[in-house]
Amino acid sequence: MKYAFFPGCVSRGGCPELYPAALKVCERLGIELDEMVDASCTGAGVLQEKNKKLGDTLNARTMAIAERMGYDTIMVICSTCQGVMSRAKYTLDNDDTYRAEINALLAEEELVYTGNVQPKHLLWVLIEDVGLDKIREQVQQPLSGVKLAPFYGCYIVRPSDSLGFDENPERQTSLETLIELVGAETIDFAGKTRCCGFPILTINEKASVNMVANHTGDAKDLGADAMVTPCPLCHLNLDGYQPAAAKQRGKSISLPILHFPQMMGLAMGMSAKELGLQRHVIDTKPVQKKVGQV
Repeated sequence: MKYAFFPGCVSRGGCPELYPAALKVCERLGIELDEMVDASCTGAGVLQEKNKKLGDTLNARTMAIAERMGYDTIMVICSTCQGVMSRAKYTLDNDDTYRAEINALLAEEELVYTGNVQPKHLLWVLIEDVGLDKIREQVQQPLSGVKLAPFYGCYIVRPSDSLGFDENPERQTSLETLIELVGAETIDFAGKTRCCGFPILTINEKASVNMVANHTGDAKDLGADAMVTPCPLCHLNLDGYQPAAAKQRGKSISLPILHFPQMMGLAMGMSAKELGLQRHVIDTKPVQKKVGQV
């Protein structure tokens, strides 16, 4: 299995531990990655609010580059990238006139958007392409006794019409599937598909931090040892602003937030250090202890 690889901005910037963790997991599972060094940011949904056409052009360009590289799938490791690229694709594929306008802009680089390339999150690649049996073979250190709360966030669950849920209904419970496959217990909670608060952080920090407090506090109250997310932007908010959230709530939370590939890597026997768990704001040692690494 080989994919064009779009790591996104945050996995190389705000959450640099995500990039190497994802690479290690892919290598272990035989996933070959051809990194797209010429691709640009997706716009993260923020750019699209100001200039939708520019955002769609950037994403069409990325998909056109992947096609020129010889791929029909772009693997991403960020839920926001997945959602924004999928929405752009849905719009372009359903509006011939608009697609022609975008292609006129791409012609300057001799690129053409055809709609033949799909963005696909690593989370979905593991379940749909690698397969659960092959993943199970690589579990060397089951996360038995660890209670994990899944946190999808916004962009990987809606709008559902552009995310392929009708054709792939298992995507809606993909995190729970892999949490249980690695031997951990799923802690279900109402906030798992709600916004983490990151998009409004610079507009209304108090409301954003309150959302962090609600999600992490609720999961902790239900017995979670940690939270797992496939979105680095969610990780930035849930991990980085959790101390402020605890202060705003008036009680300790201290819930580690794991990147989805870090969970997989731990179960595959990789060390906490090589997965970058020491880089988090909220101490991950309690989770490391539970899996026998401390």
